Amino acid sequence: MKYPLFFDEVDTIQLYDPLSDFLGAFEEGKVEIGYLDCVKQAGHSCPTVAGAYLMTMVGLKMLYGTELPQRGNIYVGIKGERSEGTIGVIGNIISFIVGASGEEGFKGIQGRFSRDHLLAYDQKMMGEVTLKRMDNDTSVSLSYDPSVVPGDQRLRPLMGKILQGKASDLEEGIFKELWQSRVKEILLSTELSNKIIQVY
Repeated sequence: MKYPLFFDEVDTIQLYDPLSDFLGAFEEGKVEIGYLDCVKQAGHSCPTVAGAYLMTMVGLKMLYGTELPQRGNIYVGIKGERSEGTIGVIGNIISFIVGASGEEGFKGIQGRFSRDHLLAYDQKMMGEVTLKRMDNDTSVSLSYDPSVVPGDQRLRPLMGKILQGKASDLEEGIFKELWQSRVKEILLSTELSNKIIQVY
């Protein structure tokens, strides 16, 4: 499987998953989730997937510091409605990383390891996303602004030609390169990181 090499340059997110530990899925319950995993989950790499990944990474660092975040112990609140624009995509990525589900989630084993009722949409908050530790109720809210890294002006007309079936192979290749170039800058630009992600 081939994919843009910069996927591997993005910092991974390390977590402790007590359910995985209990059932022997991962040694000592230690789980590593990278941007590539989220691209597989979403089926694509785009500014929205990148933003959800970054908000989760920053939020977990704010909540846990050097301690391993505990998967399944994090509540996720999202300001928008699930069916609104890309809100559902953001929710899917974050819930995948932190092990949070809505009422349909895993109900646990004899009162332990449950993952349900940890994800809620249409919540009132300062930012776009709130992450809260269930063990001590500390929380952090975050917002994401992809406009800080504008796309190349050629993207829109190229996308239009591709969708209309009028683009050449060369134009399709240029479009893909330009698209992922923007995602790369969003994920790896240390100079712009404080502008891309806002913390409340």
